[in-house]
Amino acid sequence: MQEKIVEAVAALVEPVLDDLQLELVEVQFRRESVGWVLRLVIDSEDGITVDDCASVSREVGHLLEVEDLIEQSYNLEVSSPGLDRPLKKERDFIRNKGRKAKVTLSEPLEGRAQLIGVIEGFDQDKLILNTDTGSVQIPHGLIAKAKLVIEF
Repeated sequence: MQEKIVEAVAALVEPVLDDLQLELVEVQFRRESVGWVLRLVIDSEDGITVDDCASVSREVGHLLEVEDLIEQSYNLEVSSPGLDRPLKKERDFIRNKGRKAKVTLSEPLEGRAQLIGVIEGFDQDKLILNTDTGSVQIPHGLIAKAKLVIEF
């Protein structure tokens, strides 16, 4: 049920975000201590402001009321992905070329289930990551989780 709601919400809000020149990073729908929460994580080339979040919340809130996709009551939250944002889509990796990332794999590759390195590129559905042991090509399907590593 939750997965279907996430997919339906994503399909519904992506055109709205495209019009606002924003990108949908992630949709979450889950039960938390405050009840059900529908969380939209958005981003853009220039970053996200509080006004962006408020605008998306208004637009999407009205749209969700009209479409009535979710039966139970829920809280809508709109936020930015933060500095250590998750990397999920090909464009996420391409946009962050030259930055350090931590990649967790669904199954080991060359004996390693987790890799840290600099993103060199993304080609033919493979992430190219420059690690301490050299360049590694990781099939996109093997990536369970990836996020930027923040260095101070």
